[in-house]
Amino acid sequence: MNYTAPVADIRFALEAAADLWSVRRGGAFADLDQDLLGAILEAAAALAGESLAPLNRVGDQTGVALSNGDVRTPPGFAAAYKEFANGGWLGLAADPAYGGQGLPRGVALAAMEMVHSANMSFGLLPLLSLGAIEAISTHGSPEQKQLYLAKLISGEWTGTMNLTEPQAGSDLGVLTTKAVPALDGAYRISGQKIFITWGEHDFTDNIIHLVLARIEGAPAGSKGLSLFIVPKFMLGADGRIGQRNAVRCVGLEEKLGIHASPTCVMAYEGATGWLIGEENKGLAAMFTMMNAARIGVGSQGVAVAEAAYQQALAYARERKQGGAVIIEHADIRRMLMTMKTKIQAARALCYAAALAADCGDHARESLLTPIAKAWSTDLGVEAASLGVQIHGGAGFIEEAGAAQFYRDARIAPIYEGTNGIQAIDLYHRKLLGDRGEAMRTLIAEARETADAFSHPQAARLGEAAVALAAATDYMLAAKRDDALAGAYPYLELAGDTLGGMLLAQGIMRASASSAAAKPILDEQNALLGFYAETVLARAPSRLAAIKLVAAALASADF
Repeated sequence: MNYTAPVADIRFALEAAADLWSVRRGGAFADLDQDLLGAILEAAAALAGESLAPLNRVGDQTGVALSNGDVRTPPGFAAAYKEFANGGWLGLAADPAYGGQGLPRGVALAAMEMVHSANMSFGLLPLLSLGAIEAISTHGSPEQKQLYLAKLISGEWTGTMNLTEPQAGSDLGVLTTKAVPALDGAYRISGQKIFITWGEHDFTDNIIHLVLARIEGAPAGSKGLSLFIVPKFMLGADGRIGQRNAVRCVGLEEKLGIHASPTCVMAYEGATGWLIGEENKGLAAMFTMMNAARIGVGSQGVAVAEAAYQQALAYARERKQGGAVIIEHADIRRMLMTMKTKIQAARALCYAAALAADCGDHARESLLTPIAKAWSTDLGVEAASLGVQIHGGAGFIEEAGAAQFYRDARIAPIYEGTNGIQAIDLYHRKLLGDRGEAMRTLIAEARETADAFSHPQAARLGEAAVALAAATDYMLAAKRDDALAGAYPYLELAGDTLGGMLLAQGIMRASASSAAAKPILDEQNALLGFYAETVLARAPSRLAAIKLVAAALASADF
């Protein structure tokens, strides 16, 4: 697979659209400047294009294998991980006290986007480790931080997230994995976990599992769950690796895509674990990990969409039909422009969510997270499907390579909370949680952007903002079941509108800067023009769907 990181587009989305440099207000991130940012992005581009992308096809074809509890990864992957870890990529945004570089999360997300574009299976490993780092940093004791963080941040060890079980799915309240207190202050963890990404591998000496379990006598349901650190290998008082813990991989899932990423069935057979955070507060601690992962998964949707776009574009420039290369055909150009335009909007959405965390704007971060996750991963599937379509019949043949992007992309709207759950979260926790205050702030920002923007399609953004405001009023006033029926189209409308707002803001900020190059500004203006007429123009119909879907469903007979 050939992949060239679109550094100019990434940098524009990060700096101009998502407003990277706002993180330095108040003196934070003083060491970050234009030169350092450029060096980081160029180095990430080189790693992705030269080391990871060449392994994507072999990883898909070879897959992973399990033998006696050990997982064998595809050729070249272990060496690529060593290069990745030695480059310090896991520590970009991590705490310098434990070996991190203390840079904004938005910068780290931009670097990881390139990793996921080049090789989504590979990128899942650091994605889960970053979640483990987040959870331990936020909820771990000083001793736990000292014991685990430096090794995870350096990449010497990796981390996992163990949530669901065969009978549970998304209903974590019915988890049965149990934790029995031991005399040494630890717990003995017993149960089975499924869908554990990179739960076992041959890259590192140790794997740090974060496991949801129920302490004996705890309340039923999700309120009785606790979170535990369960290392693959026990550690001595000096932090050195000791004997093997009673946790093992007992199966690998055969998946539609991401074949080079081992999705493990993990058996905990009285494994020794340590409570992280408070008893019965495990779900809250796990959500720290999940929310960080959700923004990463949203960026993963952008990443696979970008890879699919690059391959489709290259094919369209070479393939002849009807006496001309197919890129000259209007419908091919429409599909390519749809991909490129929505990729840039979704990229800005994900970066904006990450940078809101960097700025301490938790209301904005919380609101944008489910939108960025769902809207961007839906785009990943849409763009990968369009890539197959552009290839025509060849796209349906594995040899062409377009099908892999579709197969890989299809998981992202499912894991880390299905996109339907993201819509419920947006309505129930975010919209109802503050009675729409955070959303109305963003709507006002979109309206102000439309009013101030001298662009032929600025009116489309204003109309979309009006539709989103009306939809917000409806969702807040509607009966719960009616609102839930409209929750997903509401999330889609929010993503459409906020994506357009960020595209417009990027052009406005870049136009006000003398450093902005005319070619990139011309390109971004063209993207926004297409986006306005093909995405924002649909806002009134989105509003109708939100309001009418409940009645339509009531008459459905299944």
